Amino acid sequence: QVQLVESGGGLVQPGGSLRLSCTASGRIFRINAMGWYRQAPGKERELVAQIFSTGSTTYADSAKGRFTISRDSAKNTVYLQMNSLKPEDTAVYYCNVDGGPPYFRSWGQGTQVTVSS
Repeated sequence: QVQLVESGGGLVQPGGSLRLSCTASGRIFRINAMGWYRQAPGKERELVAQIFSTGSTTYADSAKGRFTISRDSAKNTVYLQMNSLKPEDTAVYYCNVDGGPPYFRSWGQGTQVTVSS
């Protein structure tokens, strides 16, 4: 069992910043990838950003230039720095981690991000 604990969501004005954190704990041999997804009301869950064990990253087009994903491998923690937030960034943000062996893929409980004036 691998558990994920997220923090850092909240209410922010347009143009503001937030930093999300997610820490994985449990029986972890190796983490392959850590990422952030989001789901807005009435929409499907979508990938925001992902970072791999090699250090390479990938971003959704909507996140490029505004969001930065990073990690602290020693702490099994992934961060999402979100700058220049827009109302359309409002969603529940979920952390996702996969690794192994044995293979696992875990989701966090979600943290609400609301961008509103």
